[in-house]
Amino acid sequence: MKQMEDRFNKKFNYYYVFLNEKHFIEEFKARVTVLTDSPVQFGLIPLNDWYQPDCFPYRNMCRFNSGFFYRHELLKPYRYYWKMEPDIRYFCDLDYDPFLVMQDGNKVYGFTVSLLEYPTTIPTLWDTVNEFMNGNPNLISPDNAMDFLSDDGGETYNKCQFWSNFEIGDLDFWRGEAYSKFFDFLDEKGGFYYERWGDASVHSIGAALFAKKEQMHFFSDIGYRHEPFQHCLQGEAHSMLV
Repeated sequence: MKQMEDRFNKKFNYYYVFLNEKHFIEEFKARVTVLTDSPVQFGLIPLNDWYQPDCFPYRNMCRFNSGFFYRHELLKPYRYYWKMEPDIRYFCDLDYDPFLVMQDGNKVYGFTVSLLEYPTTIPTLWDTVNEFMNGNPNLISPDNAMDFLSDDGGETYNKCQFWSNFEIGDLDFWRGEAYSKFFDFLDEKGGFYYERWGDASVHSIGAALFAKKEQMHFFSDIGYRHEPFQHCLQGEAHSMLV
């Protein structure tokens, strides 16, 4: 959060919303609020949105990030969000407002790193996606980004995904009919728990299928690291290290 303030938010003063499955302690609230002049809100995630079941905390996180965070009461007033993760690094000051880039360009999903998902964690995900597409062809964007997801027109999934540790996104896109029906369909199949469907793959597939390809934005000028991957700026040339 200190890096976010130093690099960006001290200039723009956007609100912070912290969500947790347990109540934040007062010491945490106090230490966080002194880092910024912006309003800070602390919210409790409803139990039914997080604990399904108790023995799968990582899978709970993936399921929550895929289908519930954007429905939280504290996020209802907001249109755009910037996801923050523990142990991240930003390398460069940011002197423009990426939220305005999203708004002015009608973008729905912004990323810095793309990589491959581990195939053993999602063995039936693409079959499920194909089942949904076949049953809901009207929800697929005519100008979609299927070429990012598949090298054979959708027959198979090439495992490409945007790394969702960094996301700048449009909450209204996730709240929309297409993605809402898509997530509910995936959730009913149980793959978040029977396998390990991650929010990176689910968000990437959802954005690629239900948005126009030009509505996704590569923030090439944001230097970012989350172990063990990073996107690094080198003068005029931008590189992605994996």
